[in-house]
Amino acid sequence: MKSVSSPLLSVASVLLILMALLGLLQRQGSDRLQVLPALVVGGGLVVSGAFGRIRRRKQLLLALRKNDQG
Repeated sequence: MKSVSSPLLSVASVLLILMALLGLLQRQGSDRLQVLPALVVGGGLVVSGAFGRIRRRKQLLLALRKNDQG
């Protein structure tokens, strides 16, 4: 079952990446390293969501094929 917070998590991950990129533009020198955790977490959430969608679509396709044959 799909959770209710999934759309909110998708928006939050994109906002986290945007905020990290803005912080990257504003900082200089070694202070830029402080932005990396937000960038990595936001990117990880986006990639995780993409893999989850691929997995769910594959399961749906397999279920439709099984239903069609049987």
